[in-house]
Amino acid sequence: MNGTEDPWCSRPPPLAIDIIKGLDTLWIVLYAGLTLMALLSVLLYLEECVYFFQKLPYPKKTAIIWVNGAAPVIATMSCLAMWIPKATMFTDLTSNSYFAIVVYQFLVMMIEECGGDEAFLRRYSQNKLRISTGPCCCCCPCLPHVGISRRTLFILKLGSYQFALLKTVLSILSIVLYANHNFDPWNTNITGASIWIGPFTGILTIIALWPVSIIFIHLRDTLRDLKIVSKFAMYQMVLILSQLQTAIINILAMNHVIPCSPPFSSQYRGYLMNQQLLIAEMFLITLVTRLLYRREYRPLPAAPHAGENGETSIILQTELTDVTA
Repeated sequence: MNGTEDPWCSRPPPLAIDIIKGLDTLWIVLYAGLTLMALLSVLLYLEECVYFFQKLPYPKKTAIIWVNGAAPVIATMSCLAMWIPKATMFTDLTSNSYFAIVVYQFLVMMIEECGGDEAFLRRYSQNKLRISTGPCCCCCPCLPHVGISRRTLFILKLGSYQFALLKTVLSILSIVLYANHNFDPWNTNITGASIWIGPFTGILTIIALWPVSIIFIHLRDTLRDLKIVSKFAMYQMVLILSQLQTAIINILAMNHVIPCSPPFSSQYRGYLMNQQLLIAEMFLITLVTRLLYRREYRPLPAAPHAGENGETSIILQTELTDVTA
């Protein structure tokens, strides 16, 4: 209040050993509880991986395993950053790179629920896709519908795959630049690397989310019995919490709305708050996604039959039953 800045507010984040030495009883309980949540998330995920690997065919099991891993991976990275604040940038890059792959795998998972690319094309070759959806073109209802073809499906997959590839490349580039003292997440100057990498990553994210939204809008009624709406909601929740929530807290911290508290500066206290929130949130999402995905899938073989116009169509039936304890 007297205009003098606390010297702690400009210090780098503390070492892990300094955090451990400074924990009182309340913080010990908090850190232990959050660490236990992250550990349980990983254990539940590993059990699900074993189940999916044994029960589901390839490549459906691969896509579902990737999608289910989003919350546990983010919880684990957040736990590491909570204990080791100096590793925050690396854990964030890891979480974001993993989620970029999840975006693509969620698209693949929806198509695989229809039986794969060939079954999807046979089933919907006479249909059209509505492309006036979020996040790119939700305000453009005048856009024409696009016919479903092999080329269209390839473009949709490519639109999501580019994010998985380029986000990983940008994360590696950021680490290399950081090692050479050319990258600082808090440097918003026009000459800083982060001011260019950040918006470019945002554009890639929007482009990647668009194909997923297009396919979801088209398949939500067909896959409703497989709880695809709830699965999509959980996928969106992970996106909002890991990206939007993080961005809001970081902006507040950069503007010192979140006050510094020794041994943390404003920026790293904002990071700490976000990591702790993410651990609890991802743990809850892990429990919900387990209820949605941990089921016994018994797909019946596709049965060709003659339609009224004499053409051959495909009926894809899938029975979904709960796993009995």
